[in-house]
Amino acid sequence: MLFQTKYESPVGRLTLASDGTSLTGLWLEGQKYFGGAGKEERKEQDDIPVFHAAKEWLDRYFSGKRPGIRELPLAPAGSEFRQEVFQILCEIPYGETTTYGEIAKKIAAKHNKTGMSAQAVGGAVGHNPISIIIPCHRVIGANGSLTGYAGGVDKKVWLLEKEGVNVARMTVPTKGTAL
Repeated sequence: MLFQTKYESPVGRLTLASDGTSLTGLWLEGQKYFGGAGKEERKEQDDIPVFHAAKEWLDRYFSGKRPGIRELPLAPAGSEFRQEVFQILCEIPYGETTTYGEIAKKIAAKHNKTGMSAQAVGGAVGHNPISIIIPCHRVIGANGSLTGYAGGVDKKVWLLEKEGVNVARMTVPTKGTAL
């Protein structure tokens, strides 16, 4: 059984999910892929230690502090490739951005390959089940574009601005030009 709770944030209501030990999900209300792929029943329950820790983490984040990702037990679901992408996302420093292509190059280098698809990375980033804490909002297009964010590009802009990123030079891409 999975558990869930709600958190009211400056970017709207968030739903947090847990297996009872680790955080398995964090979604913005109404976002694409809300709740992940699993169809398991979830019980509303606030008194799980990881929920307390995650809410404290979010309180610090939204107050402008830089909480560490390693402070929380995270268990995002996903293939081995997606897990690699999620790990790289966790390494992007607060207030900085990277591109899908840069992530693809890191994965290619790790596997001694000459290349990796930025689009494949984009698919993994787009299915990140623990938004904000696993900072997929810090990934932008190669041309500096604010590519899609499952929670909405407006939320991505808000999060980046909160972290001090100058988004004025960035644009919202037209379909097919982002990566």
